[in-house]
Amino acid sequence: MQPKKNPKVDLNKNSSLYFAIGLALVLFIIWRGIEWKSYDKSAYLYESLNVVDDDDEEIPITEQIKTPPPPPPPPAPEVIEVVEDEEEIEETVIESTETDQEEIVEVEVLEEEFEDVDVPFAIIEDVPIYPGCENVPKSKRRDCFQEQINKHIRRNFRYPEIAQEMGIQGRVFVSFIISKDGTISNIRKRGPDKNLEREAERIISKLPKMTPGKQRGRAVRVPFSIPITFRLQ
Repeated sequence: MQPKKNPKVDLNKNSSLYFAIGLALVLFIIWRGIEWKSYDKSAYLYESLNVVDDDDEEIPITEQIKTPPPPPPPPAPEVIEVVEDEEEIEETVIESTETDQEEIVEVEVLEEEFEDVDVPFAIIEDVPIYPGCENVPKSKRRDCFQEQINKHIRRNFRYPEIAQEMGIQGRVFVSFIISKDGTISNIRKRGPDKNLEREAERIISKLPKMTPGKQRGRAVRVPFSIPITFRLQ
């Protein structure tokens, strides 16, 4: 007697093999789920803003009203005055235009006072040169300086551990002066936490010695400020 079903479409064929494969797959997934481990990770994010040239003041455009000059006065009649020979005529004294010693001393004092003036980074003629920006064109040295400052901060950035544990984050505003000899001085900082302020001061204090900025060909002190953002994710 021939079977009614076609042996090729028999659903029970190889069922034990499929059952064993499925069972092994389920056991493998359960084992991997038991062995799975997760860790609490803290990611640090650093952000730096370019310096905004707050010193550039926009001057409103005003229209100057030109008033016509007053008409010239009518010509006065010519009067010929007869002067006797005995009348004394005042002589015009011509003063000397030579510069005396006192004026030279005043000029020297003004030049010394000019050297002590701080010239902002946004308006200085020759910006300080960061090491590595010497061969950059003069028009692009300002951008090169800011780019190298940002690279230095990213390279030396380190989030304080105590601030991580306490979940402290925020932005620290740092200002400093590039002295006439190219060194960094007068570092000031203002932020939400003392630990973040100390870390920002440590980063800025590691800046290398630079070529000082110049105004009218003389080396001057240049103040510079930059914000450093501490953020936890």
